[in-house]
Amino acid sequence: MQKSPAAGLGLGLALLSAVTFATSGTFARSLIDAGWSAPSAVIARVGLAALVLAVPAAIALRGRWSVLRRNLGVIGVFGLLGVALAQVCFFNAVRYLPVGVALLLEYLGIILVVAWTWLVHKQRPSRLTVAGAVAALAGLVFVLDLTGDARLDVLGVLWGLGAAVGLAGYFVLAGRVDAQLPSVVLASGGMGVGAAALALLGLVGVLPLHAVFGDVSFAGQQTSWLVPIAGLSLVAAVVAYLTGIAGARILGPRLSSFVGLTEVMFAVLIAWLVLGELPRMVQLLGGVLIVAGVALVRLGEQRETGTTPEAIPEPALAADR
Repeated sequence: MQKSPAAGLGLGLALLSAVTFATSGTFARSLIDAGWSAPSAVIARVGLAALVLAVPAAIALRGRWSVLRRNLGVIGVFGLLGVALAQVCFFNAVRYLPVGVALLLEYLGIILVVAWTWLVHKQRPSRLTVAGAVAALAGLVFVLDLTGDARLDVLGVLWGLGAAVGLAGYFVLAGRVDAQLPSVVLASGGMGVGAAALALLGLVGVLPLHAVFGDVSFAGQQTSWLVPIAGLSLVAAVVAYLTGIAGARILGPRLSSFVGLTEVMFAVLIAWLVLGELPRMVQLLGGVLIVAGVALVRLGEQRETGTTPEAIPEPALAADR
């Protein structure tokens, strides 16, 4: 079967999104080690990204403000679930749990995506899809290299499950949004809503907000705090969200969510290159299982729908032009 250009483009966008999302931890570590609170770093990340994308979003609409008005609810929910909830819950989870455990709990949102498409859209997962889910999650466990002696705090687990809900909302909303709404508008609006929600929670005292402006340590070098802020907002937010939304529109929420699992593998590789943390053989094995799981889900979706990749509707691509 000849590979569809649309399917290849969607996979490439989803992988680029995973790579750029994976850089956020490396950029954020320098800020947090310097005295920034995690919510402050998140607000700077998505708030600046929303401002950067505001002008391109207005140009993409080309005066079609009716499209924006009828999608205000979707943009708001996307900002609250896919941006604010996912990040706030994850950063709260790591207060009580090891980062690896918190990340594993967040990525249980992918199982929620499969459950959502099954219960709401009556898309019962095939055996291949289930096998892909098991393989990908098993690979995720290996990549995270979790140890059996980790104690799970109940409150931390609840925060991690909240992050899973937010992650599932990100993939579902990004894949089911109005085809006439440009991806850049959804990204800019969603991040603006997310930043405003986090700032409001900080102002009322629910989240701690504090930042330190000066030199920080990044990749073993002393540099201005603006360097990791630029990386967080431009690379780990602007590029990551735009490519992620565009990829989800082409691939659909279920497959794009499984491709998103590769973020963990890329995060390990980035930590190796930038921080000198060499991945272990078990982590490399996990990466192979993740790729195999994504392939099985892809094949399972094609068999479930009875379509080939060439059947992807044109509006999903035209919406971004």
